[in-house]
Amino acid sequence: MTTQAAFDLIFRNALLRSSAAPVDIGVTGGRIAAIAPSLACEGVEIDLGGHLALPGFVDTHIHLDKACLLGRCGHNHGSVSEAIRAVAGMKKDFTVEDVYARGARVLERAIVNGTTRMRTHVEIDPRIGLRGFEAVKALKRDHAWAIDLELCVFPQEGLTNDPGAEELLIQALRDGGEAIGGCPYMDTDPNAHLERIFDLAQEFDIDVDLHLDFDLDPSWWHLDEVCRQTERRNYGGRVAIGHATKLSALPPERMKAATAQLARSGVAVTVLPATDLYLMGREATHNAPRGLTLAHKLAGDGVLCSVATNNVLNPFTPFGDASLLRMANFYANVAHASVSDFDTCLDLVTELPARLMNLDDYGIKVGNPADLIVLDIKDSRFAIAELPDVMMGFKGGRQTFERKRPTLLRPER
Repeated sequence: MTTQAAFDLIFRNALLRSSAAPVDIGVTGGRIAAIAPSLACEGVEIDLGGHLALPGFVDTHIHLDKACLLGRCGHNHGSVSEAIRAVAGMKKDFTVEDVYARGARVLERAIVNGTTRMRTHVEIDPRIGLRGFEAVKALKRDHAWAIDLELCVFPQEGLTNDPGAEELLIQALRDGGEAIGGCPYMDTDPNAHLERIFDLAQEFDIDVDLHLDFDLDPSWWHLDEVCRQTERRNYGGRVAIGHATKLSALPPERMKAATAQLARSGVAVTVLPATDLYLMGREATHNAPRGLTLAHKLAGDGVLCSVATNNVLNPFTPFGDASLLRMANFYANVAHASVSDFDTCLDLVTELPARLMNLDDYGIKVGNPADLIVLDIKDSRFAIAELPDVMMGFKGGRQTFERKRPTLLRPER
């Protein structure tokens, strides 16, 4: 028995990905104070029964402000541009209360599905103004007991070609925006768009998270300019690109060069399986391309990657339950991940996105916040394959949710 000063809480028999056998986790003041077998101490005890404990899933790319729009418009959208137009037509009528209610619905699903950290992209432009931003700021405040929410503000419909967008963007950055995004393919001057986004990132000392491209034509792209800006400004490790579907269309030699370029410049890649698969290749009559960039392979070649949710129940993605474990399983299926890749697929929704967001207090480690979730599985190797239930979650040592195991009701003999 390892003796320790009093803990507020002890998790008994927790299986960690790094441990061969279950250990105890002692918590004091909401932080992890000790990790060892058989901690000897009085305090509140929760026996995890050898089940897998994780520090929670990390969602680097979701849109809470435009979630849950099914029922408000027709949904036979066959392209990215049609989906953008559909949402643009609705968002001028969004209210703070409406965005808050729809966002809360998805955020609370994410919480009970085990997400403890999240970056949400928030559209800022003259049509929505700052209403979506105000709503998501309120979501961040009201759900801080269960999840850390970071706001990434961005101009969805362009910047240099959208008068008033930059002023609103700056206002949001002064009022709580924590990262900045961009959408160069929606601007008539993509390079000027990127230049200004990087200027603002440096001015406010925040990270950049871009919607880079959203098609399967690799004959043109903005990746070179993103890497150039990143290297010129010494911003490696602080830039991410989302979708990046063009990468999926590259032949092997060009992919090898692009991978080296990303790794050298320190630009991370977020793959969004549900949306990318739904919108890419829809015009094909046969042998439809998947449009899915292989994040686990990029990660193996030194590129920081994540897999994330993107949209839930809207024209971009008329599906979703905000479960990152399900998304990682979905990704592994479609990406032809081998069994030996399953650990990396779990990394893509835990450790790697935490690094992408530069979260230096993430993980089940002494000194970190006691944020953890418990999966109904006793071997981490099968978390991706089995899709186990997320049984319970804790934020700062306080329990945030519990999901009861299903019970079979056998007939009496």
